[in-house]
Amino acid sequence: MAKITPPAAGGLGLFADRDPGHDRTGVLGFQLGRREFFADDGPGICQISHDFMRTRNDLLAGLVDPGIIAVVRAQRRDQVLGLTEALLAGGVQAIEITLTTPDACAAIADMRRQFGRAAMIGAGTVVTVDQCRAVLAAGAEFVVTPLSRPDFVPLIHAADRVSIIGAFTPSEAQTAHEAGADFIKLFPAEVLGPAFIKALRAPLPQLRFIPTGGVALDNVGVWFAAGCPAVGVGSSLLTREILAKDDWRALTRRAGEFVAAARAARSG
Repeated sequence: MAKITPPAAGGLGLFADRDPGHDRTGVLGFQLGRREFFADDGPGICQISHDFMRTRNDLLAGLVDPGIIAVVRAQRRDQVLGLTEALLAGGVQAIEITLTTPDACAAIADMRRQFGRAAMIGAGTVVTVDQCRAVLAAGAEFVVTPLSRPDFVPLIHAADRVSIIGAFTPSEAQTAHEAGADFIKLFPAEVLGPAFIKALRAPLPQLRFIPTGGVALDNVGVWFAAGCPAVGVGSSLLTREILAKDDWRALTRRAGEFVAAARAARSG
């Protein structure tokens, strides 16, 4: 059973009754009965604690084994539990729920309650500080932004979660690393390609890139060969057809193929 843990004394995140007409559920917050998470400019957050909580070190190890992160842009909130079960059956344990998913924060909370021990549940397309606080409060175990937002790192690490910060240039990547980012999200990765990562990591081997956008079954090995510890896989895994038909058996098969390709690349 999940429970609400308020911030320590001095923390500024809080729960408060809101105007019912001011609906921020699913993006900037999520509804908890008649009360709703929101945050001000301070570092504190209110967080849902669960019976099973991984440490950040556990998450860092889990995200790179086998290194397939499913990037989920579901059409409906009620798809999320079914697709999570299907991904797990195929061997994909790291699942990123983007904030373009309807009621994304509530969906993340649902997933943590249902699959908290089996799956690592993260949040993606996080672009504001309020969104970052909200997904952490919902139980996200890793937070992904496509933007250069090194200011998210202290907030994410204060919750003992994993930070994946966007970059598209060498300077942005190094700035994120110096801020303490655990990984660097390269998006859209297909524009620069694996050669960019391989070339950049020659003088800057400390950079740990997770490419997203353009990662497919027939090229996943190339990204690992370039030095990536993990990859983000979206529409080539959760295809439009799979989501349109809720074809979870097909998703399980597809997930298994990606996991097999990742393991083959790592062992080769």
